[in-house]
Amino acid sequence: MKSFWYMIKFFFHRKEELYLSLKQILGFYPHHIYYYKLAFIHRSLGERDNKGKQVNNERLEYLGDAILEAVVSDILYKKYKNAYEGFLTTTRSKIVQRSTLNELSLKLGLNKLIQFTHYTESHHSCIGGNAFEALIGAIYLDQGYKRALWFIQRLIKKGYIKLDVTAKKEQNFKSALLEWGQKYKMDVRFETKEVQENNLYSEPTFYTQTIVEGKIIGNGKGYSKKESHQRAANKSMELLRHAPELRKALERRKLMRLVAVDMLHFLPQYEQLSQEMDD
Repeated sequence: MKSFWYMIKFFFHRKEELYLSLKQILGFYPHHIYYYKLAFIHRSLGERDNKGKQVNNERLEYLGDAILEAVVSDILYKKYKNAYEGFLTTTRSKIVQRSTLNELSLKLGLNKLIQFTHYTESHHSCIGGNAFEALIGAIYLDQGYKRALWFIQRLIKKGYIKLDVTAKKEQNFKSALLEWGQKYKMDVRFETKEVQENNLYSEPTFYTQTIVEGKIIGNGKGYSKKESHQRAANKSMELLRHAPELRKALERRKLMRLVAVDMLHFLPQYEQLSQEMDD
């Protein structure tokens, strides 16, 4: 009896536009549409539930980020059976980086489903990638890990993700670090100095430090600014992946920076109010 009513409910839901759009994108019909609706709500809308709690896709994005890394790791481990850990890690980072996910989101047509303000669209280029991660989170909650794995495998079979091409592609570590900073709203800077060696015929050497929220987390040396930036960013990305305590420390620094900015913003109004009260 339960399955009968489920089929009746399923039949009518299939007529909904979102169900049909998701079927085309996912290759299957959702069971719990709520997760998928949530996956496409950006915080810029300011949506709230009956209790006044914010409703957006950020928690699903957090979950989807972890599930996506696990799924891609699973696929790469089984495909490249003789590959070293370094190759697998680098290839995975190329697939899950923000620019790749943004492209996937656009190819799949997720941009037509995402709800956000036009101001946000013009000022944040990671909305599509974030929504893709939230979608993975929705799939996981709706139908489990195996379905999320099946979905990514489907994208590979359909040519949306080209593993061999991606594996051979040179990675831009600087862009990856800047995208990471944009995603987590971290202040990321590169400071470079040029040093001329004593030998007049030698080329100058460039030393770069990557600074996140005022803390030096990586350094690199090269014979061009680009080379030193790439090496510093690469070391920084590796450190961020394997040092959860560092990420927590950077989150605390970010919070302190945001509080300080808010205080500076309201200080003139506070001083004016104080002066008016004194008068």
